[in-house]
Amino acid sequence: MRIRTSMLALGLALGALAAAPAFASGAKTTTHKTMTAQQSKMAECSHQSKGMKGEAHKKFMSDCLKGKTAAAPAKMTQQEKMKSCNAEARQKGLKGAARKSFMSSCLKG
Repeated sequence: MRIRTSMLALGLALGALAAAPAFASGAKTTTHKTMTAQQSKMAECSHQSKGMKGEAHKKFMSDCLKGKTAAAPAKMTQQEKMKSCNAEARQKGLKGAARKSFMSSCLKG
C-alpha cells in the first residue's frame, strides 16, 4: 500500500514537471480572433441596452442593429426619477397609501 502511494506521488510529480515548461513560457492554449463588424455592432448595442429586459430589450437590439437608434437610451438618475414621480403624484393629487404605492411602483420603473 505504501509503495503504491509513493509511486502515485512520483508519477504526479513527474507529470507536473513535464507540463511546467509550457506554463513557464507563457504559452496560451486559446487563440483570439478579431471581431467582425457585425460582432462589434452586436457588442456595442448589447452594452448600450444594459438594464433593459423583455420586449424593450428585444426592440432596442433590433433597432440598434438596423442602425435606427442613434444613441443609448437615456437613463434617469435616482434623483431625476424622484422628481419626475413626485411631480406626477402631485399632478394626480395622490395622498397617503395611494401616493406611497404609486411612488414605489414609479421609482422601480
